[in-house]
Amino acid sequence: MRKSIATVCLSGSLTEKLTATARAGFDGVEIFENDLLASPLTPEEIRARCADLGLTIDLYQPMRDVEGVPEEEFVRTLRRAEHKFDVMRRLGADTLLVCSSVSPWAVDDDALAAGQLARLADLAQEFGIRVAYEALAWGRHVSTYDHAWRIVETAGHPALGVCLDSFHILSRGSEPKDLEGIADIPGEKIFFLQLADAPLMAMDVLQWSRHYRCFPGQGGLDVTSFVRHVVNAGYRGPLSLEVFNDVFRQADAGSTAVDALRSLIALEESAGLSPLPAPVVPSGVAFAELATADPQPVTELLAGLGFRRTGRHTGKPVELWEQGDARILLNHGTATRGDGTALTALGLEIPDPRAAAHRAESLLAPVLPRRRSGQDVPLDSVAAPDGTELFFCATRHPEHPDWTGDFKAEVHPPQAGSADGNITGVDHVALTQPWHQFDEAVLFHLTVLGLRPHERVDLADPYGLFRSRALSGGTDGAAAPRLVLNLAPSPAAETGTRAQHIAFTTGDIVTAARRIRAAGVELLRIPSNYYEDLDARHAFAPGELDTYRELGILYDRDDRGGEFRHCYTATVGRVFFEIVQRTGGYGGYGAANAPVRLAAQRR
Repeated sequence: MRKSIATVCLSGSLTEKLTATARAGFDGVEIFENDLLASPLTPEEIRARCADLGLTIDLYQPMRDVEGVPEEEFVRTLRRAEHKFDVMRRLGADTLLVCSSVSPWAVDDDALAAGQLARLADLAQEFGIRVAYEALAWGRHVSTYDHAWRIVETAGHPALGVCLDSFHILSRGSEPKDLEGIADIPGEKIFFLQLADAPLMAMDVLQWSRHYRCFPGQGGLDVTSFVRHVVNAGYRGPLSLEVFNDVFRQADAGSTAVDALRSLIALEESAGLSPLPAPVVPSGVAFAELATADPQPVTELLAGLGFRRTGRHTGKPVELWEQGDARILLNHGTATRGDGTALTALGLEIPDPRAAAHRAESLLAPVLPRRRSGQDVPLDSVAAPDGTELFFCATRHPEHPDWTGDFKAEVHPPQAGSADGNITGVDHVALTQPWHQFDEAVLFHLTVLGLRPHERVDLADPYGLFRSRALSGGTDGAAAPRLVLNLAPSPAAETGTRAQHIAFTTGDIVTAARRIRAAGVELLRIPSNYYEDLDARHAFAPGELDTYRELGILYDRDDRGGEFRHCYTATVGRVFFEIVQRTGGYGGYGAANAPVRLAAQRR
């Protein structure tokens, strides 16, 4: 289906919004009246600009407080409408959005409302324009789509239809049965369809609407079922986004527009309207790549954790460090982001790397050019919204190129110490997102990689709110790979909360922590007050809590008896490491301990 977006979704001037919309790949645009009024371009120039960009103007909006008003007020409304229709004719727009009235003058009289909307449609028809009537969720007398349809049906005018808006319908807590009435509306009378999602929040619906809408797939509303009902009713117009969001209004219009179009492509797939290449869900983390201009601090830290350098790249200044199934690439030939060691790339274990890359391209993931010699193993890679490179790998797979073939092996003697205290693999990787890309990053990883979301968690940071959302590849929401997307309190947050981190698994965290400390690695110091609170909340074996206090091990237990023990290294540049031990099916990430950890990192 054709895809459109309202200019109110994007930041910038009208010209900037139109350019971003076209570059993202949209077919059309809704012109929000405030954007037109603030533009120095005439309607004719805007029309020409849209034509040059390959955009149609699918809707002009909004017109408010039209129906159910006293006659003298309605006469003034018709005069206002005539001006709008003339502007629309100059723009080349043929559909006007009319919102249900919130005027204190409006009366609860469906016959009056139908008659006045019919008179408005008469005038619109003279200009070759249609009127799409929409029920606002906070409308004074008309607040539901079925009520709006009854009024339109009573009016019986060919130039009058309805606009169905997913937010206004679903925000009222609509059950699946509440959407069945859409089938009673003839498809040709659904003049327009507007789409938005939103996080589930207990607040005034008007404030919810004006500040917290997001693109489909980024919130908690069932936009997919809503679209199915509308299309099954016979609607064949564009899928159009209308999102009011404080973050989007400040973010780069170009990346927001791409995020918006990706949401519609994914929505078409979920609603069964347009197939995409099937998701190829990663099975684990092949490697994490750290870039640094000064490798010594991080190599000392890796060595202290028990990693060994097992290979050097045959053509680049990149080292391979391994322990168990955990692999770190240390790249000291690539510039970092200006503040030391940084996590710049992830290799994801993929059963079919080429198919994963094909899906990523279909969902607008930017394919990254890779500088390589003729001997280098070819790897498909794309960029995540925060710039992290994602490589699709099949490590030591007989049917796919093995990326480890680029490294000349180094032989080391067997590792000493207890195997129970060794690192065995990567548990999860936590990526701190730019403040304006959190929702975009969640949607990207869900749709491109086919991961499953956990509930969003808001945590108390000493200097603000720290938002976190985990994504995983398993049907139980806890299987590898696990990615955790974090949003730091502010763009200027300090290193402790801006850092990315890699969590490694071990079968015995006490042995691991003792071995790591004996190797000279400093673990994060946790206040005694934390352990006194633990003692009050949980029963421990004699001496167990004292051991955790000594080593800086944090503890969490879920309501099913699953246990989580974890500790942290100091931060090097923008990276720190976590050691974790999961028992009893624990599927979380120790969120209850995060405020203590964040405060300790601040110190």
